[in-house]
Amino acid sequence: MQPTPTTKAPFTLPGLERFRGYGPVVALVLLCIAGGLLNPDFATVENLMNVLTRTAFIGIIAVGMTFVIVSGGIDLSVGSMAALIAGAMIMLMNAAAGAQWAGPVATVLLGCALALLMGGVLGGAHGLLVTRGRIEPFIATLGTLGIFRATLTYLSDGGALTLDSTVSDVYSPVYYQSVLGVPIPVLVFLLVAVGGAVILNRTAFGQHVQAIGSNEQVANYAAIRVDKIKVLTYLLLGVCVAIATILYVPRLGSATPTTGILWELEAIAAVVVGGTSLKGGSGRIMGTVIGAILLSVIGNIVNLTSIISVHLNAAVQGVVIIIVAYLQRGRR
Repeated sequence: MQPTPTTKAPFTLPGLERFRGYGPVVALVLLCIAGGLLNPDFATVENLMNVLTRTAFIGIIAVGMTFVIVSGGIDLSVGSMAALIAGAMIMLMNAAAGAQWAGPVATVLLGCALALLMGGVLGGAHGLLVTRGRIEPFIATLGTLGIFRATLTYLSDGGALTLDSTVSDVYSPVYYQSVLGVPIPVLVFLLVAVGGAVILNRTAFGQHVQAIGSNEQVANYAAIRVDKIKVLTYLLLGVCVAIATILYVPRLGSATPTTGILWELEAIAAVVVGGTSLKGGSGRIMGTVIGAILLSVIGNIVNLTSIISVHLNAAVQGVVIIIVAYLQRGRR
């Protein structure tokens, strides 16, 4: 009797899988070392806080994007959604200030409440289009991308919506002030990242999100409410967009048709660079955070050095994204 042939497992170095996830961290460390060698100003605390503050907007959105991508979806509209929310906030706060409905602080809180409401509603609408409407996420969010930005362009008449100066004076510390030396946007980014990591890794909702992205049919058989979970992931992303917009508006105090341009690509890039596969099924919030910081560091190094033109910043980021995607080929 002939022995049953066995398939030989492919050779792998012991512990290789354990360290594969540290690739973004290693890349970030090497970039920081290179940045410090190329320009001493890179290693200053002031520059570090500047990088983290500028990372906060995309990073917060990327945390929400991680949930959507892990579930097997995508959202191309987050930049346009942020622009529309910013415009609506400014219009409401200006109206409240002009009519003297409330004091400046209450007016700002009213604008923030509107942002969170709009983020939840618009994100939930995406979830319903994907689940109830059975429209591919790429197509659904590509359509709303145009709707959101065109609506803002119409409301602003192609120009800028500028925040009332009195309200702006009260609102601006949200972006420019620090707590114990740490800028407020960075603190909010940290809280959102920690909260996202706990939800994804320590709750039933997070486990269901990963199960759906891994195999939606099996998740259905396991009595997971797939449509409900998907809607909640898009709703969560919408809330993250709203939080990022609340932090962004006091930076310039205005919203224009170009606000949030390419934010969706940067957020998706941060998720992918951080180790989450676009095929869905698994992801890491901390990896997304590292990916967002890494992309910001690349831009910061380009701005501080004269190795290449600052106009090629997006090109450098694009090369990094392609390399990471190539290294992730075949992963699930």
